[in-house]
Amino acid sequence: MRQILISGAIALLISLFGTRVLIRILAAKGYGQIIRNDGPSSHHIKRGTPTMGGVILIAAPLSGYLIAHLVTQNSPTISAILVLSLVMALGVLGFIDDWLKVSRQNSIGLSGWQKLFGQGAVAAIFASLGVRFADSMSLTPISMYLSGVRETALYLGPIITIAWIVLMVMSASNGVNLTDGLDGLATGAAAMTFLAFILIGVWEFGQGCAINSGAGCYQVRDPLDLAVLAAAFAGSCTGFLWWNASPAKIFMGDTGSLALGGALAGLAATLRVELLLIPLGGLFVIITLSVVIQRLYFKISGGKRVFKMAPLQHHFELLGWGEVTIVIRFWIIAGLSVALGLGLFYAQWVAK
Repeated sequence: MRQILISGAIALLISLFGTRVLIRILAAKGYGQIIRNDGPSSHHIKRGTPTMGGVILIAAPLSGYLIAHLVTQNSPTISAILVLSLVMALGVLGFIDDWLKVSRQNSIGLSGWQKLFGQGAVAAIFASLGVRFADSMSLTPISMYLSGVRETALYLGPIITIAWIVLMVMSASNGVNLTDGLDGLATGAAAMTFLAFILIGVWEFGQGCAINSGAGCYQVRDPLDLAVLAAAFAGSCTGFLWWNASPAKIFMGDTGSLALGGALAGLAATLRVELLLIPLGGLFVIITLSVVIQRLYFKISGGKRVFKMAPLQHHFELLGWGEVTIVIRFWIIAGLSVALGLGLFYAQWVAK
């Protein structure tokens, strides 16, 4: 538990004070946000706000996690290292996209297919490595059995497992990316979800088969260390939110959104709660579905739209809702989604 507190606190402090330094550096170099002309007109005042703040959302949790291990003299686990590697690789992909936009001074970075290919390649490497490195109990970081609120008896095999993890990572990273359209919206929602993963990791450790070998114990590799990592991401998001809340002084950009989405998917996979990511990240799911519905209906109906604009948060902006009102109400939805996910997780344990 001490590691969790140290990791979260260090990441929070680095993010809180480091973001302020990063804002000055980015502003001095003129690395500002590019605003699409077809978006809500109220967003044009945000043009030039420093972007690529996701750099701190990667550096802070990495530092918090490593410092916590140095202080406690515990070795990092392969599960956490794999998740961190996934996050950093997706962060690099997002940084390239952000850099192209800034350098070209338009909203066109990597093409959609280039971004999807990069996400898929990174996720496939993560998954293929995750099903290796068995410990003394023959547990690998990622299981080849499908997991919901815990690991099920449905065996997927290596190929389907890798494909499934790729789908998870791509869905989560793009979901956070789509949600990151209003000041603080994605950051706050992600922080809540990471807090849930802390509780899940601690619970799985306490009820793990290595400690409590009773019926229904959890067969998860490194759950406590994954909770330490989740605490680092929660602290990092909280510190960044101080500067990212409306009116935002900095945006995370694709550097941050792709990385945070990868962290969510990576933690869900390694904690054996893959399908539970759907309710835990309910807000991200709803916003992603709004885009899917809008595009499908547009094609089927010959140009008609369900929403005034997608993603969903922009629909409410065009209805006249204030940005802060939308963010707070969507945070409420995110909090309720996290509560639902944790309720399902605990209900399964009670009913075992």
